[in-house]
Amino acid sequence: MAIVFQKPKALTDAVFHYCPGCTHGIIHRLVAEVLDELQIEDKAVGIAPVGCAVMAYDYFTCDMIEAPHGRAPAVATGVKRALPDGVVFTYQGDGDLAAIGTAETVHAATRGENITVIFVNNAIYGMTGGQMAPTSLPGQITQTTPYGRDTSTAGYPVRVCEMLSTLSGTALAQRVAVDSVPHVKEAKKAIKKAFQNQIDKKGFSIVEILSSCPTNWGLSPVEALDWLRENMLPYYPLGVYKDIDGEAK
Repeated sequence: MAIVFQKPKALTDAVFHYCPGCTHGIIHRLVAEVLDELQIEDKAVGIAPVGCAVMAYDYFTCDMIEAPHGRAPAVATGVKRALPDGVVFTYQGDGDLAAIGTAETVHAATRGENITVIFVNNAIYGMTGGQMAPTSLPGQITQTTPYGRDTSTAGYPVRVCEMLSTLSGTALAQRVAVDSVPHVKEAKKAIKKAFQNQIDKKGFSIVEILSSCPTNWGLSPVEALDWLRENMLPYYPLGVYKDIDGEAK
């Protein structure tokens, strides 16, 4: 009997700890499928963040390193320079990458570090209870903004791909989502291109992935996907913001 669907070899047998309806599981699978298809699992090194994906080191069969909060791009830089033939990727959430790790992210990009960054944006701090993140939307209710994010005091959300696309060292900055089958397919293509860029020594590549957080949004998994489409997609338009191989937005 032909096998039509199976677990990627680059994923371990560990059961994900994520909340029901969380889309981290989809993104993990896409990264693992790309590692399999490019046959780079044996030379890949993943950098796990602090946040909901803090236990990513349990889920991928490649070598993994746990980074201090926000410092994944700095750790990845060191690993890549020590192992220039390795394929080094970070897996980070919005609090990790766009708050405490903003400097590491920006400077890794402007230096053109030849690494791949997988950036999961769910517009909230997930693991620590649902406080406002740099990517929380104007008016969004969180544990620390019970009346909604007030831009007059909290400022505006950080649009990471738009910001990094202005830097000369960025080879790819693309925003995708995993709320539907077509979007999942597009997300995988972007992730694969980001890894291939590194293999081809093209420089810093980041794929921002709009993700849901049913638990901290206070919604069911289905409602959370609807909320993402209705609220996040208009504020964070999908697309290629920079691609040194082709046209951007």
